[in-house]
Amino acid sequence: MLRYRYLFEQMVRRELRQKYRGSALGVLWYVINPLILMAAYGVMFGVLLKAVSIDDYLLFLLVGLTVWVFFASSLLTAATSLLEQGSVVGKMRFPRETVPAASVAVQLVTFGVLLAFVAPIAVAVRGTLDPALLLLPLVCACLFAFVLGLAMVVAILHAYFRDVAPILSALLLPWFFVTPILFRLQDLPGLAGHPWAETLLEWVNPVTPFVEAMRAILYSGSVPGAGVLIYVVAAAIVAPLAGRAIFRRLEGELAVVL
Repeated sequence: MLRYRYLFEQMVRRELRQKYRGSALGVLWYVINPLILMAAYGVMFGVLLKAVSIDDYLLFLLVGLTVWVFFASSLLTAATSLLEQGSVVGKMRFPRETVPAASVAVQLVTFGVLLAFVAPIAVAVRGTLDPALLLLPLVCACLFAFVLGLAMVVAILHAYFRDVAPILSALLLPWFFVTPILFRLQDLPGLAGHPWAETLLEWVNPVTPFVEAMRAILYSGSVPGAGVLIYVVAAAIVAPLAGRAIFRRLEGELAVVL
């Protein structure tokens, strides 16, 4: 990747230009979309249904949506990235992982824009200007590494099996609703008296620890729990290694299937 860093940079620049070509607001759409979702879910669950009682609920939602939007957008764009770059993959010799990595890097740029918008608001509203903020870059780096590992897997699988991207798109909707973005796990009435169920939902869903870590830092102004931090760091190590291993195992016939 270091050897082909110029190619990687050009891929990222090209995707950014194509993504926002002809758009008056450009990357600001990445901020507007989560704000719209925040307003819709806030009105539905916080006002109309009165299903939650959480201080500064809109901010609580926005911090969770920041993580989710980056996660979901990265996987969806990475899934089809090899097909979209098929002509380049078939003609040039370079690490094929560069293609899904570029897609995730594009989403990282827009994630950074959204985080730069959310973080000062969270600090101002919640008063979370605490030493815990120093952990924010670590959590973001771990999130990027984790998503990169998954992106390599869905990209190479979709190149061989074209149903992967539609299945992923359908899977992300229920996945969103079982991730504690709209709620806190401890507030779910069905989990009362069943601590094992809360633990299961917290640790089986790999996105949950990242949401909780980000919320602990920005929303609560506290250091995430030791278990959460260990999970986040471990996922950031295991996911890229596993993703690269799967990618390398399947890339042999990539030029043919594309």
